[in-house]
Amino acid sequence: MKKLLLASAALALTAGGAFADDVKLGISLGFTGPLESMSPAMADGAELAMKEVSDSGKFMGGATVTGVRGDSTCIDSAAASATVEKLITADGVKGIVGGMCSGETTASLQNVAMPKGMVMISPSATSPALSTLDDNGLFFRTSPSDARQSDVMTDIIMEHGIKSVALTYTNNDYGKGLADSFAAAFEAKGGKITINAAHDDGKPDYSAEVAALAAAGGDALVIAGYVDQGGSGILRGALDTGAFETFVFPDGMVGSALETNFGAEVNGSFGQMPSSEGEGKEKFLELAKAAGFDGSGVYSAEAYDAAALIMLAMAAANSTDPSVYKEKVMDVANAPGEKILPGELGKALELIAEGKDVDYQGASSVELIGAGESAGTFREIEVKDGKIETVRYR
Repeated sequence: MKKLLLASAALALTAGGAFADDVKLGISLGFTGPLESMSPAMADGAELAMKEVSDSGKFMGGATVTGVRGDSTCIDSAAASATVEKLITADGVKGIVGGMCSGETTASLQNVAMPKGMVMISPSATSPALSTLDDNGLFFRTSPSDARQSDVMTDIIMEHGIKSVALTYTNNDYGKGLADSFAAAFEAKGGKITINAAHDDGKPDYSAEVAALAAAGGDALVIAGYVDQGGSGILRGALDTGAFETFVFPDGMVGSALETNFGAEVNGSFGQMPSSEGEGKEKFLELAKAAGFDGSGVYSAEAYDAAALIMLAMAAANSTDPSVYKEKVMDVANAPGEKILPGELGKALELIAEGKDVDYQGASSVELIGAGESAGTFREIEVKDGKIETVRYR
């Protein structure tokens, strides 16, 4: 059935479906806010896929694709919703790569994208709550749920011989979802959470929060926060007071700012982030380097994949209408079909035009499960000589 549908789309295109125009895709990320250091490489990743498709000349009758950036702020749901509203109504985008953080993603999806029938593919919103959200088939994500991250983080901590941890999380949907999920996974394997406490972003001083964490104790401190915001404030306070020597960093803390602001101070600390290895990732890193940006940045590969999936789904549906091409996202993302890696989007468009199946694996080993989220591979990291080093992939 999938092959027949793709063949029909190809016939419609060759029979006169001319789309030789500019198609706009929105990029709704936190260009300001607690993850602002991560956003540029993510946007660059999405725009790299768009340029690749445009340069191929094989998309929708020769149409080009242009990215329109919008600031979701990562933490302000009202601002994120206003950004998505503008992207749809004023800029005329046909799909959105975003949001970035879970709370603002949920808000902009429910308040704007769903009522307007707009597809959103997030490269980085990881709250487990998004797995069961009734989204009218409009929301997908190329990052895995934090339920999966929690299992991986538990295993890494246990393998370090750590049996008790203090836990602090940023006081929003992402932080609470990850903290609750991790606490359940860690305790289920015999670990002890000495304290599970929220912290607010944007405070000038975190001495009270650090004092409470220190009083509870533990073999390590897990900081489920943001490297450009309160997470760093907690970390600085814990280091300056000697409250903890070992720290565990989930994805929101694994960024260039960790090396720049702390470096060797956190040697021996460790963590994890969604990432993959293999030919697809290597090809993406090469393409990113040629384009002038660092493709190893957190969620940059996932952003490339999010944009690629939108465009391939459009081609498979022979339509830029989100209500139509949303039905093709899972088809192009999964088997059966010829495997497609970064740099091969033109080839994928050719195959689709010929009525053949594609299995987009992309830069992050894409496999969408459930309602449309990544099954997930994680990169285990450790800080050595002030640098984030890869230990292995899980």
